[in-house]
Amino acid sequence: MPAGDLGTLLLADVGNHSRWITAAAAVIVSILVAFIVHRAFEQRARLAVGVHSPVLDTRLRFVRRVLVAAIIIAGLFLALNQFASLSRLATSLLASGAIAAAILGFAARQTLANFVAGVMLAVTQPLRIGDWVSFEDAYGIVEDVRLNYTVLRTPSEQRIVIPNERLAGGIMRNDTLVVAAVSLDVSVWIAPGADADRAVRVLAEATGGGASVAEATPDGIRISVTGERVTPAEKGAREADLRARCLQRLHAEGLLPGMQA
Repeated sequence: MPAGDLGTLLLADVGNHSRWITAAAAVIVSILVAFIVHRAFEQRARLAVGVHSPVLDTRLRFVRRVLVAAIIIAGLFLALNQFASLSRLATSLLASGAIAAAILGFAARQTLANFVAGVMLAVTQPLRIGDWVSFEDAYGIVEDVRLNYTVLRTPSEQRIVIPNERLAGGIMRNDTLVVAAVSLDVSVWIAPGADADRAVRVLAEATGGGASVAEATPDGIRISVTGERVTPAEKGAREADLRARCLQRLHAEGLLPGMQA
């Protein structure tokens, strides 16, 4: 083989290896930088325990995840850009706006919708880390707000994962958005022909809270009873106790349906 051809092959081989090394280095460096950013945010959060507000904590977590994702994506893009064939393919695809729009719209619509909703949640803050919220049939404390979904921890230590798009577009009750305690609120039913005024007076006296007729139907009369303010973590157990006391007093007074004292 002529020396010139051998030199050309060696240069091409070195060039190929150089591109692979550069691509690998770009991926490794991006992962390392992402790890450093992640640890820096975590260390700052640990040092500021008890100092950060729920608002700032929620935003810092979201910003940390966005930065980590952006760094890794940039590293992958730089790695792929080292190969001319892949670069030309990406350029030709991106040059066609219709194809790019179709791919993004079809394959990533839900993911992008959840991400945009996550940004809205992080900025507008209808819920924050540590808030107690009700969404549909779920009730719990906000454990984390991630890029695409939010995690609720129930009082029974279950985790409920809710897509951010549903949170942003649904009706949610936040018990601790403004205050840290909530009032107890339970309902009890009496027979439609029972003395509702007497039941209200009896329950108000027995519980020391407020009582009122909330609803009257052909099947019965619903009385709403409120109690003292408690933390959301105590709410379930305290409402169960309040409901039991109300039923015991109504039973003693002969006001429960089908029961006499």
